Amino acid sequence: MSYIFLRKTFNSNRSRLQEKLTLLVLLQQTRDQSTERKSNTAVDYEFIHKSKIPTMHFQASLPRLPIPKLEDTCQRYLNAQKPLLTDEQFAKTKSYVDHFLKNEGQTFQNELIATDKKNRHTSYISEYWYDMYLRDRKPLPINYNPILVYNQETDERYNDQLVKATNLIVSSIRFMKSLRAEVLEPEVFHLNPKKSNTELFRKVTGMLPSWISWYGAYAFKAFPLDMSQYANLFNSTRIPQLVKDRIYLDKSARHLVVMRGGNFYSFDVLNSDGTLVTPKKIAANLNFILQDKKEITKNPIGILTGAERDQWAEAREHLSKIGNDDILKKIDSAAFVLILDDETIGEEYKKLVHHFLHGDGKNRWFDKSFSLIITKDGYAGVNFEHSWGDGVAILRYFQDIKADISKHLWFRPEDRVLISNINPDVESLEFKLDEKVKNVIQLEGKKYKEWTDSLSVDYMIYEGFGKDEVKKFGISPDAIMQLTFQLAFYKQEGKSVASYESCSTAAFKHGRTETVRPCTEQTKNVCSILADKSTKISNAELKKMIIDCSKAHTELVKNGAMGQGFDRHLFALRKMQEEFGENKSALFEDPAFSAINYNIISTSTLSTPILLAGGFGPVVPDGYGIGYMIQDKRLGAVVTSYSQHRKASEYVKNLQAAIEDLHRVMISP
Repeated sequence: MSYIFLRKTFNSNRSRLQEKLTLLVLLQQTRDQSTERKSNTAVDYEFIHKSKIPTMHFQASLPRLPIPKLEDTCQRYLNAQKPLLTDEQFAKTKSYVDHFLKNEGQTFQNELIATDKKNRHTSYISEYWYDMYLRDRKPLPINYNPILVYNQETDERYNDQLVKATNLIVSSIRFMKSLRAEVLEPEVFHLNPKKSNTELFRKVTGMLPSWISWYGAYAFKAFPLDMSQYANLFNSTRIPQLVKDRIYLDKSARHLVVMRGGNFYSFDVLNSDGTLVTPKKIAANLNFILQDKKEITKNPIGILTGAERDQWAEAREHLSKIGNDDILKKIDSAAFVLILDDETIGEEYKKLVHHFLHGDGKNRWFDKSFSLIITKDGYAGVNFEHSWGDGVAILRYFQDIKADISKHLWFRPEDRVLISNINPDVESLEFKLDEKVKNVIQLEGKKYKEWTDSLSVDYMIYEGFGKDEVKKFGISPDAIMQLTFQLAFYKQEGKSVASYESCSTAAFKHGRTETVRPCTEQTKNVCSILADKSTKISNAELKKMIIDCSKAHTELVKNGAMGQGFDRHLFALRKMQEEFGENKSALFEDPAFSAINYNIISTSTLSTPILLAGGFGPVVPDGYGIGYMIQDKRLGAVVTSYSQHRKASEYVKNLQAAIEDLHRVMISP
């Protein structure tokens, strides 16, 4: 987050705003204490917490995602191409960029600006981004749906499948109710939490009208984030349709859908008056499902949600025609899908990643906004559909739920004896199948197994060199990880390739993500030296080069977070060409443009201490998908690839060697 950038942008408003805020603070401090909200010492079962600031309080005043200057985008694009092209290739690409900048690019830029001005309620990228996801016909698992897996509970008794599932359901619905009641704490990035993440901040900004509340937060050097995606977190699903899918939402639904052995069950988690069902009732319903003697289904409908989207759309339409509309609607409208797996993971980390990322597909429903998966031995995590939202929203849910079950033990192991006298209220959902559907299920099941069997998974955890030590060297921890990924590939193949790092633009209204291009001229120089043992250079010089890598990367991340990358802008300009351009621009036809968007190395981080594993699949057949974590004392990454093209295990070996090389250089005298 760039405070300097925002300070320059909104400096003209500061003095008047400061006067108003000062007055508000004085009024708040002198207010009769008897009118203060009473502290609630009793735990409120219905809500995960009750924020003094309404959940969507800042939404109306969020700044809009800026459209970068065309000149800046063209220069940033050329900077990213430089380490990937030969001098001859670069000269040709530069000529295309120069022509674009002087000619058709200006036309497309003007059209984009005009369109953006007509849609001030959103961002210029939002509709295009939804459209991109929903039109893609590739299967959701591996290609799009990422995973987050929790650390196990320290008290083993709370890793019991029934106990953990009950507690996670209760906390999830508490989160959902808080969100819907607008008492969930707004998502805010605090530049200096000690000064802004305070009661004074909440009192002052909460008193401001929504249309200026963002400016109040800015005066505290705090930046509210867009929360528009949260609406689709619960009771939402992606429905397959030919050509383009759609997102469905039904906030009125009060039930949960549970899958076990490929079978479907449903029960209410909210009473008719909107109150949360008791933990013991939820546990009794889950216990009924876990004790059900129903055989694993021979025709698992869930496997179809892992199929190519047009295939699934056709199969779903047929399912509707033969009398399954009610069941499909039940699944679509459920708060979320709870997956109870009969498989145990033990200590097999690779098995854990495979299991949560794709499994055998029979006990999954990949279309839901998210599925909460719990194994027989109590490993829990989420597999989430990506079109409706990004990591910011799902990570908030993920963290809040973990915090809640840690503080409140809604259902204890000893409570098992108390549920035997509670009558379960569970509906078993039975699909009507004909031979056509059965044949499609069997065919897709074989295809799914062949595909997922080709996925290679490995991981690296490097102890003793984490965020704390990296920062002592004056280096960005994220930059050192990205340099590690570049160096590992350079060691392996002796070249640099198109690389992607996801960067959130949630600081803006309806922001999604921007691409950071971590392959720079600085990283390429370091990689070529460290990979070539014959090159003679001092550690002092290498340290300086690594610091230069960090500075360049930090600037790219700052630009990305502030909506000043080039990828989303060029993506939107290309859409303008499709809508308004008569001729195809040479820039978009350039092989170098296709190559830089063919990301061999695709990376994303979701670093939190509660995370045991996080990952996703490669975005191209011969690429690597790298989910990485940065913690105080260690660094780690989960790597996926398709074994017929590149092997994750080979890359991980080079990754280990790369981080050892960089660590050795940094700690050397």
